[in-house]
Amino acid sequence: MRIALAQLNLTIGDFEGNLALIRRAIARAREREVELLVVPELGICGYPPMDLLERPTFLRDQSAALNALLPESRDLTILTGAIMPAPEGRPKRIVNAAVVLQDSRVAHVQAKTLLPTYDVFDESRYFEPATARQPWSYRGVKIGLTICEDVWSGEFWGESRPYPVDPVEELCAAGAELILTISASPWDQRKNALRESMICDAARRHGVPFVFVNQVGGNDELIFDGTSFVVDASGRVVERLERFGEDFAVIDPFASGRPEAPALEEDVELLERGLVLGVRDYLHKLGLGSAVIGLSGGIDSAVTAHIAERALGAENVLGMLMPGPFSSEHSIRDAETLGRNLGIEFRLVRIESIYKAYLEQFAGLFGPRESYGLTQENIQARIRGALLMAESNYEGRIVLATGNKSELSVGYTTLYGDLVGGLAVIGDVLKRDVYALARHANRDGERVPEDTIDKPPSAELAPDQLDTDSLPAYDVLDEILSQAIEQGRPGDEIEPPEGATPETVAWVLRQVDWNEYKRRQAPIVLRVSTKAYGTGRRLPIVHRSGWGI
Repeated sequence: MRIALAQLNLTIGDFEGNLALIRRAIARAREREVELLVVPELGICGYPPMDLLERPTFLRDQSAALNALLPESRDLTILTGAIMPAPEGRPKRIVNAAVVLQDSRVAHVQAKTLLPTYDVFDESRYFEPATARQPWSYRGVKIGLTICEDVWSGEFWGESRPYPVDPVEELCAAGAELILTISASPWDQRKNALRESMICDAARRHGVPFVFVNQVGGNDELIFDGTSFVVDASGRVVERLERFGEDFAVIDPFASGRPEAPALEEDVELLERGLVLGVRDYLHKLGLGSAVIGLSGGIDSAVTAHIAERALGAENVLGMLMPGPFSSEHSIRDAETLGRNLGIEFRLVRIESIYKAYLEQFAGLFGPRESYGLTQENIQARIRGALLMAESNYEGRIVLATGNKSELSVGYTTLYGDLVGGLAVIGDVLKRDVYALARHANRDGERVPEDTIDKPPSAELAPDQLDTDSLPAYDVLDEILSQAIEQGRPGDEIEPPEGATPETVAWVLRQVDWNEYKRRQAPIVLRVSTKAYGTGRRLPIVHRSGWGI
């Protein structure tokens, strides 16, 4: 059986554009004499549509687009994800479905059974789950159709099995000889290995091959890696498609003797590629072409600029150097070196005169002081934020925020200062991984200056200031945050890393809670971890619940 896997970069609600992508895959499938073409979950409308599903016009346009695709199935069977009506009498009006188009008609529909409601997912809000699962008979082969979360349940999980129902087990018990999974599975740094291990385990247990076709591309804060793959009946990955790019492949899932696919790239390579795709698609799908970044000479802005240049091209990235009264000359040199290394335009705007004007106003507001402390520190960041937004307004560039997850977690950021912008590129990247990205950026020659990597981090908002004046060492902070945020441990189960005490842990956790209000006002964060700030982490700003310490 010749099956084509079409890994597509879909845009939510762009029915015309998504149909064009599917039709291009159809043309390639016909050239290769394919019997069955497989398209990702919600391939007609893109994923996740969220409350667009409550717009009658959105549902109407999706149905029209699906109908427009029917004639393409006259000589080629197409499996695509689509929104379909729910059975009469069910509470929700629609289902998330795998739809078979054959002979210019809808030949089979299998609704999604497991509707995730954790992290960034909220599918039960919109869809009715399937109550029955039966294989689809195609050319003498019984095929089980599953949709994304439907394969995330089974004996692989042991006692932590997330659902009482296992659609794959039911389909195989009913005679399925092949499982086709269409998916829109967002990427994080643990996802590839976990996803493949789980499906390989299911293939071995049930003795059937799996074909997994995943969406690729960025939609808002979510990054879809693609990485569609084929697993043979013995549980080996024998085909893997492109990571973070569109791809097309033709396979026979029943063919024998194929070699195992090579291992995935190292994590930092995938992290860089994911961020590049996230930036590129966020801007391009919004119809934007250029970005501006505040360059401080520090590691965070350097990595953000490196990612932006990779995503948009050097000609579409502007760096603004905005030294103030406490900026070191070596930081200015580092920022200029970065700009030259990346080949981007950079402009120098000294803010000292604006800063002095603020101090004069502070004297009138607050009375004469030798120092206004944090107020005068933060006003420097806000001056820079205002200049970045002025540049954005004047030239139509989007501001890319440069704060990392470590800072965002504990509020080591300034509202309306370094938090301004339309997208937080590394807002889900811990400081330790920012350094890993910087070193990886220099794999073929220096892009991020070595001096930037080697010097101690500093906001340079006060004389001789270092980040460690206000924060634990980043290796300590990041380990606590990893256990608390990404692993979800309560405070009394967090193991203080070397150099930390239980009091250090308690301080970090208090800071995380106290700074929720800042994160609500921050730009959206590209999600690359198992728990990012944004739609996948919903906490009240005002609460009195601690961490159990």
